[in-house]
Amino acid sequence: MKLQGKVAIVTGASKGIGAAIAVALGAEGASVVVNYASSAEGAAEVVASIIRAGGKALAVQGDMAKADDVHRLFAAVKDTYGRLDILVNNAGVYKFEPLEEISETEFHRQFNLNVLGPILAIQEAVKMFGEEGGNIINMSSVASTYAAMDALVYSATKAALDGVTMQLARQLGPRNIRVNSVLPGPIDTEGVRAVGMVGTEVEQRLIASTPMGRIGRPEDVADVVLFLASDAARWVTGQQLGIDGGFRP
Repeated sequence: MKLQGKVAIVTGASKGIGAAIAVALGAEGASVVVNYASSAEGAAEVVASIIRAGGKALAVQGDMAKADDVHRLFAAVKDTYGRLDILVNNAGVYKFEPLEEISETEFHRQFNLNVLGPILAIQEAVKMFGEEGGNIINMSSVASTYAAMDALVYSATKAALDGVTMQLARQLGPRNIRVNSVLPGPIDTEGVRAVGMVGTEVEQRLIASTPMGRIGRPEDVADVVLFLASDAARWVTGQQLGIDGGFRP
């Protein structure tokens, strides 16, 4: 039980990668706070899965792009557990569209959740981390490092988040707070299926660009996050760790 006695928040954890991370942390002994924005049913299923396996979890609704919701989330954690050890900033949105179709509204929608949201959460997390420090894991993307088609705004948000990681790793290191980014490649999630990437020619092109011969699964990401959240990664901070099967477009 690598995380026995620890308390973790996973934002955007009602499905996909976030859900897999929450379940993995719970299986290793962490008490997991499953944050969700709109899918109460999905969050409840994740909590139930953790509890069935003998873990502890609760769901807390909150839009991570809104300061009031962020404050409420962390207040609930403090009231329930009285401490925090791990923050996984997973909540995010994306929309792929060409330059001429990008609107001010869409720009702010993505930057507010993908960049401002993690900053707001980190502000609250550092207040709760104890003298032993804490652990922050930001969910970036391989899109931060290459020019994905029509992903101008999304790629920019993830590159910004990697910048946040590097800045805060330096600032918070003296307090024994580690900050890392993970950069998943193409992952088979509900969102990816919703935009029609799985089971299509697009998926075959992605597989052809991946030496491991498949696209990723949420569990592939969750296992790496579990490593970063554990003491096994005690000397790892300020890193952008690719989880992509060698994906090179």
